[in-house]
Amino acid sequence: VLATRRRLLKFFWWSNFPLGHSAGKPFDEASQRATLSGALQLFEAAVQAPTTAVSPQRWAEDDAWQTDFMDVSRLSADAVEKLKQEHENVRAMKDVR
Repeated sequence: VLATRRRLLKFFWWSNFPLGHSAGKPFDEASQRATLSGALQLFEAAVQAPTTAVSPQRWAEDDAWQTDFMDVSRLSADAVEKLKQEHENVRAMKDVR
C-alpha cells in the first residue's frame, strides 16, 4: 500500500508527502521509481504483519510545506474564492464526461 497517511495495515510504505502524492513527486520519474521500488522491496523483505517502512525521500528541503499545505486561513478571501471557482470548473468538466 502506498499512502501518505499512516494506518494500521499489514504492509505499509509511508511517504511524508502531501495528500495525493503518495506515488512520488509529480513529473519526477526518479522519485516515482524510488517509491515503487521501496514498496516492492518492503513486500519482499517483510516477515510479519504489521510492517511499516518509511520512505527516505523528502518533499522539500525543510518541513515548512506541512504548515502551509491546504491552510486556507493564510489566504485572502479573493484567493479562496478563486480556488473554489477553479475547483468547481474541474468538477463541471468531470460531470460532462
